[in-house]
Amino acid sequence: MNKKLYILILMNLVILSLEAQDTTSSIPQLDLAKIAQVNQSDSYITFPTDIGNLEPLMFEANVNPSFIIRERKESNLMAVLTSQITIRMYNEDSYPVKTPSYIPQITFYYLTGDKNPANGYTLFGKLAHHSNGQDGNFYDNNGDINLQDGNFATNFFELGLIKTSFSKPLNASKFFKSSFEVHPRSWMLDKMHGRYSGFRWHNDFLAYKLPTRMGHGGSVRADFSVKLETIWLIDKINDWDTFNLKRFNARLTFYYHPKFLEEIGFFVQLYHGVDYYNIYFEHRLDVVRFGIMTELLRF
Repeated sequence: MNKKLYILILMNLVILSLEAQDTTSSIPQLDLAKIAQVNQSDSYITFPTDIGNLEPLMFEANVNPSFIIRERKESNLMAVLTSQITIRMYNEDSYPVKTPSYIPQITFYYLTGDKNPANGYTLFGKLAHHSNGQDGNFYDNNGDINLQDGNFATNFFELGLIKTSFSKPLNASKFFKSSFEVHPRSWMLDKMHGRYSGFRWHNDFLAYKLPTRMGHGGSVRADFSVKLETIWLIDKINDWDTFNLKRFNARLTFYYHPKFLEEIGFFVQLYHGVDYYNIYFEHRLDVVRFGIMTELLRF
């Protein structure tokens, strides 16, 4: 009888030990490459079902491959080089693609403290170029901005930090980012001065809801995620007052990764603010759109 009791107690101890291991493995292991991946914009393509005041599109696509530069995987310092391109195909005759956005950039990251933090800070600095590949006059014959082939070009740098944390009750990885984006006047076209914002304050919040049971080897993807991005245009533009709500821009994205798909998932996005598509920057958008996104981040 005592022998059976001892065996039963031993089995319970083994089960409790395994459950403890599962709980430990459920905590995601972050490294600098994953933190950098969170900060890079996602590659996506939208469906032709936008709701709002955006011109009718066949799709908008963002292609953003990343190339990591580092000495070794455990490095606290690394760089990410990307040749981001955003295009819109318009639902017009011949389905034209007008003035794509070219945004090549290099971003440097420095992880402070622990190399695999549950809670930590990462500093980053970005150097980027934004243009539309056109060389026509900025204004058309009517004195309006030339949206067909007008030249748009600016260079900028961005400095900020990323705070990482993990919520055990929600089983979710959370990220908060705050940064300042600066376009020096000498780095942009003269005709854009006073019309295109050269000083912007970014604040972003991201949360990735993880599966209840985590896998091993960093192969688990979030079931769904939510991303809130805000931008406040700080500098003097269009004679706007300092606290004019036209300076406020926001993007809210919900992403869902179904288990029957490997590399892509579905998203719905709400956007309010100035148009981010190069020379269309004076347009104001209020739009809801749907599409597919390549969320490659694994925990």
